[in-house]
Amino acid sequence: MTYSTLATELPRMTTIRTTCPSCGDVELTVDDVGLEMAVGAEEGRYRFECPFCGTTQRRPASRRVVSVLLATGVSYEIVTTASPITEDEITEFADALDGEDWFREVASFD
Repeated sequence: MTYSTLATELPRMTTIRTTCPSCGDVELTVDDVGLEMAVGAEEGRYRFECPFCGTTQRRPASRRVVSVLLATGVSYEIVTTASPITEDEITEFADALDGEDWFREVASFD
């Protein structure tokens, strides 16, 4: 078997290039990247752990990026989207901090 025949028979490993804000450009494999998407969304976020600093990164993934990642075999997860905190919730939280028992309530939370 020649080298050229062997090279065409071996599966190629997909390399995904992205950037860590601390370390710069990184190269990852399909197994190093995960995709997070909400139900019915065409866009999402991809996540990876930087191979240099170990920090987990989450980046926005446009419709095009989502389709490329899915086509390369990146695993995906359906995530729930939380609604933004409301002004009433902030006021309620601030009022609770003004009370004397707030720390006891937090400390006893299981």
